[in-house]
Amino acid sequence: MRNRLKQLTPELVWRAGRAAYLGLLHARQWPQATFHPWRRASIRRLGEQKDLFAGERCFIIGNGPSLKHTDVSKLENEYTFGLNRIYLAFQDWGFETSFFVSVNDLVIQQTAAEIAALNMPKFLTWRAREWVGLDEYTSFLHTTYIGPKFARDARGRLWEGATVTYVALQLAFHMGFQQVILIGVDHNFATRGTPNTTITSAGDDPDHFHASYFGKGFRWQLPDLETSEIGYRMARQAYVRAGRQVLDATVGGKLTVFDKVDYASLF
Repeated sequence: MRNRLKQLTPELVWRAGRAAYLGLLHARQWPQATFHPWRRASIRRLGEQKDLFAGERCFIIGNGPSLKHTDVSKLENEYTFGLNRIYLAFQDWGFETSFFVSVNDLVIQQTAAEIAALNMPKFLTWRAREWVGLDEYTSFLHTTYIGPKFARDARGRLWEGATVTYVALQLAFHMGFQQVILIGVDHNFATRGTPNTTITSAGDDPDHFHASYFGKGFRWQLPDLETSEIGYRMARQAYVRAGRQVLDATVGGKLTVFDKVDYASLF
């Protein structure tokens, strides 16, 4: 219905209507996402982290099957961002990531107790407050599905770009990291279907590093790789303009936006 309506509406009218809709939606979300005590505490914490790691490098660890072919042990003494259910690997690795990021409602709702138990700096969407409370480790981010942008300061609004990896790229920029290296960002899924459609897994998960990641009975949304690439291109541009760098060291990854680098050559 939406696509049909768009086809019947003049382009300028459609753009004006969409801009007005987005403006109203942002205006509705803004007060609590700015003035709620939990957000105020989060904004203060994010302020303390601004440019805290200037000049350093970090790794953003995706959750693709390629992680099984990556020597993650090399990252024990590196700054690392872990995403969504990355903690399923912590016992095998023998260490935890430096930071944790999750913004998808379905993931957070179904794993809230596991996320709450993590004792590391955690960055969660403001919507997560419905399932996870504020603690000494948590910063709530004002993330949205709409309004494409690359946030250089994470205290304001961040666009999700259809992937938590994009949010992590914005956080890494906010913290001042000079070089960001992606691993496990396969950008390729065996499970097919309409992007953003919510499905329930019927068995073992073939699309992530662990069979139980989105295992039987887990509800999740099919990937929107096209929208993710829009975000990745915005991230690349922002980093280049700032004299910084994003590299992709994913083993066999299908993402082509960032310059590739051999993982082993980094150590």
